[in-house]
Amino acid sequence: MKIPVEKGQEKGFLPDGRHTVEITDIQEGTSEHQNVPFFAARMENEDGFVTQRFYTSPNAMPILLSLYAAVGIHPEAGKDLDTKQLLGKKVSIEVGEHSYADPASGNERSIKQATGFRTA
Repeated sequence: MKIPVEKGQEKGFLPDGRHTVEITDIQEGTSEHQNVPFFAARMENEDGFVTQRFYTSPNAMPILLSLYAAVGIHPEAGKDLDTKQLLGKKVSIEVGEHSYADPASGNERSIKQATGFRTA
């Protein structure tokens, strides 16, 4: 069996702490349990990567807007934001572990996440 390795997949996760990263990929989707739209941004540097989901619900909008502001994109009322605008942008992030109860099984799960978005 041949398993293709795409560019960037050879990197591991970023260690916990603050990192300056570039947003190199955006994937769109819908959450598995509540059907909330999201986009997943791959953020990486020479030390590794983290992929962070950004939900587009009203409750998540402050987090989403803080990411756009940190990369220098300032939203205007009545104008849509395009996730493609984020590609190639640099941002400073705080990487850490986040634990939560899996809705399907109730088991605790941990993931790496990016928070604390700042201008790079």
